Parts: sequence; structure tokens; C-alpha cells
Amino acid sequence: MTATYDGNMLAGPLSDVFAVEVTTATACCGGCGRNSTVAELAVYGPGPGLVARCPGCDDVLLRVTRTADSIWLDLAGMASLRLPAAGG
Repeated sequence: MTATYDGNMLAGPLSDVFAVEVTTATACCGGCGRNSTVAELAVYGPGPGLVARCPGCDDVLLRVTRTADSIWLDLAGMASLRLPAAGG
């Protein structure tokens, strides 16, 4: 069964990929151009991975899946992802 969460659900899985707190990053939707923090995204999961959608138009912005030996990250739905600088 798929449940809906806010973008804070991505903090754990994405901490293995990014060195900064990614939930405060700003994602620009490639579909509608809306800027949202990752924490504001609508996240569906838990498996086989997590899917994050734009709160404005519902386009898929991010997919993250962990396997036994890999982390698969798809950011194809984002026009950009602005991350906070480490230590700043």
C-alpha cells in the first residue's frame, strides 16, 4: 500500500547522497516552474522506492530507490535543485 508523506521523508535516504541537509534545498519543477523546498514536496512510498511530486502540478520531480548495493536517484522532473552550501 502506498502512503503519502511530506518531503521530510526524504531526509534519511538522501543523506546518503548529499553532504548537506537536502530538505531545505529548493527544487524547481520542470513542468510548471514552481519553486518548493524539498520538505514541501508530496512523497509517495515506501516501496519499492520513494516518489516526490510537485505540490503545484503533481509532476514527478524525484525518485529514490535503495537496492542491496546501490542508491538510484532520478531528478529528471526538476529544472534545477538549489542546495545550501555546506557550513553555510
